[in-house]
Amino acid sequence: MHSLSRIFVYLAAFLVTVSFAGEPDLPVVQAPWMKGEKLTYDLCWGPITAGTATLEVRPTKDGKTEFYSLAHDNGVLKKLYPVADTIYTRVRNRGLMTEVFRKTLHEGSYHNKSVIRFDRKGEKAWLSDTVFLDPPEKRQVKRSADTSVAIQGMEHSIISAFYWVRTMPLAVGDTSRFAAVSGKKRYELKVLIHGKEELKTAIGKVKTVKVEPVLDGDGIFNSKGRIFIWLTDDDKRIPVLMQCEIALGSIKAKLVSK
Repeated sequence: MHSLSRIFVYLAAFLVTVSFAGEPDLPVVQAPWMKGEKLTYDLCWGPITAGTATLEVRPTKDGKTEFYSLAHDNGVLKKLYPVADTIYTRVRNRGLMTEVFRKTLHEGSYHNKSVIRFDRKGEKAWLSDTVFLDPPEKRQVKRSADTSVAIQGMEHSIISAFYWVRTMPLAVGDTSRFAAVSGKKRYELKVLIHGKEELKTAIGKVKTVKVEPVLDGDGIFNSKGRIFIWLTDDDKRIPVLMQCEIALGSIKAKLVSK
């Protein structure tokens, strides 16, 4: 189950929620991309371009923001392993607090739909997860589970956390620490700011800040390999390159248009 879109899940380095406990007065995010943004990536495994992905920001009429992450195979591998994945997140602009998170995966013979709804006042995140034997339109369920996770009211989903990192100062040498929750477990997560690099990209030569999300202890990501994100060193913080190390090399998301 090696999803093309999973690179964004790994690279965001958060599973279900990320806690920002102790920050009750979150600011309204006013980053340039909050007005709207669409980034397109080639997803590469070594020399092979396996698919395409997009990350899109859409402001809503009611003063909130929607994030979309889409990934699909490029046709070359469709017969071997077709992929069509969608992740949707709706957030409040104050602190990018998630209201609802939806994920739909079609990867080979694997078909999954999951939803997380956040009850901030009740301090619960409600999770619904269904795996289908075939495409969901036929509705033959293989397994389904509903559960809840206790939260402290200040948690993110995987996508809103990804965008929240883009709002950080990212001073070289700094380490930001968070509490990550997966299922009913809590893990310590930190974001390391490694340094600055100049990269040649499809949009030209750009100065970047290299960051790495890491889980301490015996966290669930220990076996997944290291994860790196290169963000432009300006107020836009555009992720121009993302890399996830795996047993057989690495998967990269390379920005091709914005």
